[in-house]
Amino acid sequence: QVQLVESGGGLVQAGGSLRLSCVAFGGTFGSRPMGWFRQAPGKEREFVAAIGWSGGNTYYAETVKGRFTISRDNAKNTVYLQMNSLESEDTAVYYCAAARAFGPVGRVTGSYAYWGQGTQVTVSS
Repeated sequence: QVQLVESGGGLVQAGGSLRLSCVAFGGTFGSRPMGWFRQAPGKEREFVAAIGWSGGNTYYAETVKGRFTISRDNAKNTVYLQMNSLESEDTAVYYCAAARAFGPVGRVTGSYAYWGQGTQVTVSS
């Protein structure tokens, strides 16, 4: 069983930056692809970014490409999402997710087996 705990959300002005962190407890973090998703009020949960278990491969939604960076530190069981040039449209609850060990990196929620509780990001315009 893997538990994921996100942190780093908050209120920021448009154009600002935030860094989200997600720490994994239990399981084998270093062998799992990790992803970030977000869900705005009244909308479905959507893919933001993902990273392979070795950290060598990263993937982004078109809406965040060039502004967000996903990274991981396997020694700390932590995955990060650096968010720059934030826009009001980025306002959402952000969720960290872990896939099965040595599995493929996915862009859909069904690719992930474990989820964090979410952290709120609010961007004021």
